[in-house]
Amino acid sequence: MMNKVFAPGCALMLYKPESADVLHEILKEHMGPMERFMVCCHHDPQLTLETGIINICPGCDKRFGRDYPMTTTISLWEILAESDFFQFPDYHGAPMTILDACPTRDQEKVHLAIRKLLARMNITLTEPKNTGKKGTCCGDSFYGLIPVEKVKEQMVKRTCEMPLEDVVVYCVSCIKSIHIGGKKPRYLIDLLLGEETDPKTFEPHAWHKELEDYMARH
Repeated sequence: MMNKVFAPGCALMLYKPESADVLHEILKEHMGPMERFMVCCHHDPQLTLETGIINICPGCDKRFGRDYPMTTTISLWEILAESDFFQFPDYHGAPMTILDACPTRDQEKVHLAIRKLLARMNITLTEPKNTGKKGTCCGDSFYGLIPVEKVKEQMVKRTCEMPLEDVVVYCVSCIKSIHIGGKKPRYLIDLLLGEETDPKTFEPHAWHKELEDYMARH
């Protein structure tokens, strides 16, 4: 039998580790015992048993599914979208748009699962022009390649493509980008748990320093 683990990802553990705790308990209650997997996807986990990783971070989904032997991945979004156990909040038709995360660009199953989750939460979704497989980067992937002020210009440019004020995101770095761009990020985990999204550390240098330090420790 395949070993099954829950990987909340570095970014969520920095953003709201208490949300990772809640989700882990829900998964254990309804899917059986599973360990929390805390090895950063930038490091080879060197697993000796075939392991199915339930992930939240789009980068984790891409790297664990592509780069390492003995690992397969499924996103939390796919599990919850088809679940009969999760208690979805009702947003009463609230209008929102969406920014798809870069690492999922070729993952139509993830795009579909997320939109099903939004429908199950009674959110009225307006798609931007560039979306799903044609989505463009929030701007954060330019960090380290161009000056930080140019990175922020890219974030503003991408945010301006969003047709509504409230922008659903499912990558923590996208929270920062949409905030810098001047609109309201609505992180999918926060929506599912009925919480507000707080950008917290959002300046690119400071955020990437937090991430790099955390990844080095895990």
